[in-house]
Amino acid sequence: MSRRTAMPGRRAPLALAVPALLAIAFLLIPLIGILVRTSWGDLGTHLSSPGVTEALRLSLVVSLWSLALSLVMGVPLAWLLARVDFRGKAFVRSLVLLPMVLPPTVGGVALLLGFGRRGLLGPWLEDWFGVTLPFHTSGAVVAATFVSMPFLVISLEGALAGLRPSYEETAASLGASPLKVFWTVTLPMVAPGLVAGAALTWARALGEFGATITFAGNLPGTTQTLPLQVYLLLQDNPEAATSVSLLLLAVAMAVLVSLRGRFTGQPSSRTRKPVSPDAAAEPTPLDLPPDPVAKWPLHADVTGYTRLSLDAGPGTTIAVVGPNGAGKTTLLRALLGLTPRARADLRLGDLDVTGLPPHRRGVAWVPQDGALFPHLSALANTAYGLRAQGMRRGEARRIAQEWLDRLGVGHLAHRKPGQLSGGQAQRVALARALAPSPRLLLLDEPLAALDQTTRAHVRHTLRTHLSGFGGVCLIVTHDPVEAVSLADRVLVLEEGRTLQDAPPAEVSRHPRSPWVARMLGRNALAGTVAEDGSLALAGGGRLVLADPAEAGTEALAIIAPEAVSLHRERPEGSPRNVWHGTVREITVVGSRMRVLVGADRGTGSLAKDDASPAPDLVAEITPQAAAELRLADGVSVYTSVKATEVTLVTT
Repeated sequence: MSRRTAMPGRRAPLALAVPALLAIAFLLIPLIGILVRTSWGDLGTHLSSPGVTEALRLSLVVSLWSLALSLVMGVPLAWLLARVDFRGKAFVRSLVLLPMVLPPTVGGVALLLGFGRRGLLGPWLEDWFGVTLPFHTSGAVVAATFVSMPFLVISLEGALAGLRPSYEETAASLGASPLKVFWTVTLPMVAPGLVAGAALTWARALGEFGATITFAGNLPGTTQTLPLQVYLLLQDNPEAATSVSLLLLAVAMAVLVSLRGRFTGQPSSRTRKPVSPDAAAEPTPLDLPPDPVAKWPLHADVTGYTRLSLDAGPGTTIAVVGPNGAGKTTLLRALLGLTPRARADLRLGDLDVTGLPPHRRGVAWVPQDGALFPHLSALANTAYGLRAQGMRRGEARRIAQEWLDRLGVGHLAHRKPGQLSGGQAQRVALARALAPSPRLLLLDEPLAALDQTTRAHVRHTLRTHLSGFGGVCLIVTHDPVEAVSLADRVLVLEEGRTLQDAPPAEVSRHPRSPWVARMLGRNALAGTVAEDGSLALAGGGRLVLADPAEAGTEALAIIAPEAVSLHRERPEGSPRNVWHGTVREITVVGSRMRVLVGADRGTGSLAKDDASPAPDLVAEITPQAAAELRLADGVSVYTSVKATEVTLVTT
């Protein structure tokens, strides 16, 4: 597809194009004026004159000191605005923006009234510290910082707001203190925004004029920076003023061009590099014996949105399932101590970690996307938790390499996350979580983003290494294969409450939730047991049961798809549950076909020889049977289920 075809509507309407071109000309003509009026032959003489060189030296000193002060004060302020909710936040952000919209001379007057000799703090600064800001180089630094620091704060705040919190939360779960997380994860990942803000801050400080001349004066060698020198030269030597203006223009343009539109400071999304065929292959994990680990049983009482009690012995893996909004992720974040929605009274072994911050709990977390730190290699990622705990670099890297080898990705230790395939990245994330020997391991849909082949590889790896884990592992999943193959128990949540907590086989046979039953591929029909022993379905109709419960009991009828028979004519004989419906969907699952049959939409839910509405049922049949029945979307069929094939679960 051509580029022109991929971008429809590139030609702007004339009513918009003409004003836009006028705006470009309006901005460009003054710059052309400087270029045209510059005396190029005298440029070197003008720029090397003593007054200009002294003003240039002073401008560099003032702008660099202003940049340093802006970094010291502005970086924490940007982090505060991006990460902390507090009263008056909108007012503080307005204060940051104010110098950008305030007339510079007004800013200078405000600085005089605040820090001048007769200002609010000026006399105190002079009496106690001997510091006099007006008519001093330090005053020029203060003025430049006042007008330029907002550029750093705004740029960095935008970068911090665009950074997913999962990176910082994962670092905390690996044992890094908040300050260490800030220095080793947050700042490196927002480096483009920081560099952009710093460059704009320096350029703005270099060109500051109004606040400086009003607050610090215009003293040669003390406060007379380049912009002030231009102002004086305009009166005595306009050609020299044009040459110095050209210098400042060149510096400003160089800064803007170097930023290439990164003023917002959003973290750059680096394109994933192609993975070579040999690297994309999933090698077999090395058959190494698991490290000896301590045993950490778990007891948790969770309150808030998610309310439950959880006990598990060491080495137990629990699959947490439930519909969206059931409280699965809230449970994990409560155990981590990262959410105000729920609180967990958590005991791991003999240690009560309830009052400890996340980085001291010994609870490792692997979010759905893995949250590998993009600026670190696979080896450095894996060693991160060990280094956060104070281990020496060499020893941490040795242990990290062993874990990468154990999970079959040791040969990729030098690669950055952007150079890894999805399965490789998940193995590195798992190695990083297990390397510091956590007391509790939390996995939030760790395989959801992988294709089926890669998922099978990673699932096998995960099952192998969880068998040697001495703590408890909780896995949030929507995949029934993961729940059955990885977990010792399945915890079913609904609206933040425990609906079922049982071994996978028990949950598969007797699911207590329609959502779980459908997740496991079974038909689930909710209803109430009637006086005649049948199940009055919530959607209308009745289901005959072989073993009915007490009348009035709310129950869930579970029917395996393979127990649903399909017929083109009404069946005769033993089936006691027969409905008439229409094929709505046919899908292929392995060597079988799944057929969704629903009520007739055109005639309501009743056929002329039916006495009850047809429930939506999924049947599983062979391709040969589907061909014999000539099934297709919209074909009219009968479904039948023997009463003995219905499992009733009371709710």
